Amino acid sequence: MATKRLGIIMNGVTGRMGTNQHLVRSVLAIRQQGGVALADGTRVMPDPILVGRNAAKVEALAKAHGVERWTTDLDAAIANKDDTLFFDAASTNMRAEVIRKAIAAGKDIYCEKPTADNLEDALDLHARAEAAGVRHGVVQDKLWLPGLRKLKMLIDSGFFGRILSVRGEFGYWVFEGDWQPAQRPSWNYRAADGGGIILDMLCHWRYVVDNLFGEVKSVSCLGATHIPQRWDENGQPYDCDVDDAAYATFQAGDGVVVQVNSSWATRVRRDDLVTFHVDGTLGSAVAGLTRCFTQSRVNTPKPVWNPDVPQAIQFFETWQEVPENQVYDNAFKVEWELFIRHLFDGGPFPWNLKAGAKGVQLAMLGLQSWRERRWIDIPAL
Repeated sequence: MATKRLGIIMNGVTGRMGTNQHLVRSVLAIRQQGGVALADGTRVMPDPILVGRNAAKVEALAKAHGVERWTTDLDAAIANKDDTLFFDAASTNMRAEVIRKAIAAGKDIYCEKPTADNLEDALDLHARAEAAGVRHGVVQDKLWLPGLRKLKMLIDSGFFGRILSVRGEFGYWVFEGDWQPAQRPSWNYRAADGGGIILDMLCHWRYVVDNLFGEVKSVSCLGATHIPQRWDENGQPYDCDVDDAAYATFQAGDGVVVQVNSSWATRVRRDDLVTFHVDGTLGSAVAGLTRCFTQSRVNTPKPVWNPDVPQAIQFFETWQEVPENQVYDNAFKVEWELFIRHLFDGGPFPWNLKAGAKGVQLAMLGLQSWRERRWIDIPAL
């Protein structure tokens, strides 16, 4: 069986997500399964080179996972004509600069989001990629989570009837770092490093809402910095100058109301770290990362408001779980495989730098809504 090589420059994968989701569970998992199968039966084998600023970290990561190539010289890596795909998972505030370099060198682009920390740069990246004729994609991983794929199946089947509203809850308690180490990096809480939950999460909610419930038409967003001081990786205190919680409402599609709370300062009492509760005329569903529960119109209980007696209905018991009728692969890996097939087989790949710019646009308008305390319509891009 014929095999084609795909040289991938993987920049900034020493962080938790870059290592676990993109390197180990995506690119290396694809190598372990024998590559990505194309339409003609040919297989594409990724050949990564790891790039980072800290030589000790990059070398240790490469050795730990049997990756032969690594470097701290990003410019030299981009200049290598044998590596044709540039992937970036470094910090947000550096992304636009390094992607411009890669586009100028003729590399195809695949990157994390946000694609930039402002809309102008995000749109510029898309325009440059189109002008250069390079292929481009943006990580929009939540679309391939098992819970959301089950939710999409329900939507496509007509289960909900007319969708009325969506309520999303995302977040968990991120420890401050003084008496227990934080489970998120300190740059998340500094504006100069591209931090803030609005910039981070509204990019996610844009593609989730656009792809499941209809394009976002307007936004109202309230941000908050609930924890003003935290302690960094070296145990040093620092001031948080960005939002660590966002309370957003979107109008989408044909009048669907979408409310999403995002917080790094909340304690979880729900089915998962993120849940989406969808109400429709014919039924409702609650989807998490992996599981999805439904309640149809005919199975809906009839509670009566009476605060003087304990509630007799066990509401959680009135829902049915959507069964596991198929095997769901890692969400990041699924999109990696789709993008690799796009590079070799062609065909559309809608989750590109234009889609990434739409996510940045929503984040910027969410921040504007917070500053100006008002609803803002979303202009077409």
